Amino acid sequence: MTRALPALALLLALAGCATTPPAALAPTPAKPVDMARFYSGVWREVARRPESLTDGCVAGTTEYTVLDANHVKVRDTCRAGTPAGKLKDIGGMGTILDPGSNAKLHVGYRVFGLFTVGRDYWVLDHDDDGFISTDPTFTRLYLYVRPDKDTPELRERLAARAKALGYDVSKLEYPAQP
Repeated sequence: MTRALPALALLLALAGCATTPPAALAPTPAKPVDMARFYSGVWREVARRPESLTDGCVAGTTEYTVLDANHVKVRDTCRAGTPAGKLKDIGGMGTILDPGSNAKLHVGYRVFGLFTVGRDYWVLDHDDDGFISTDPTFTRLYLYVRPDKDTPELRERLAARAKALGYDVSKLEYPAQP
């Protein structure tokens, strides 16, 4: 989720041009999300499947702020090349797609302040310290942890759970962290 380069903006814009939403291939989220706890504060992106939008992006985070029962402010950040590299960020408004369960989120990212590009994210599984996020097409995969809970054991547990859900976790990349 951590993208803010001009190339990113173009790719997101093109990706948002699809007229028919893709069929869902990802598993159904395992359990509901407590909005107040889950969609508040910072989560660290510790692993992801490679994609051109995140090339060179390290030390990624997503910060959530609950706005009301169905909306969340989202800010994604990363650093260029190294954890001390130039900060990149992009933000948008998230809308809960499954009120009550709160595990499916559509984010409308503002690109160059001119237009909005949408992305859907599903929280497939989570606990107090980490979560597995994907898109409905089962192509993207992200593992997140609370920054103060980041351990190799937690990363391994999340990757094992993603594998159990059907993902090829051998393709995960683990970007550098601070």
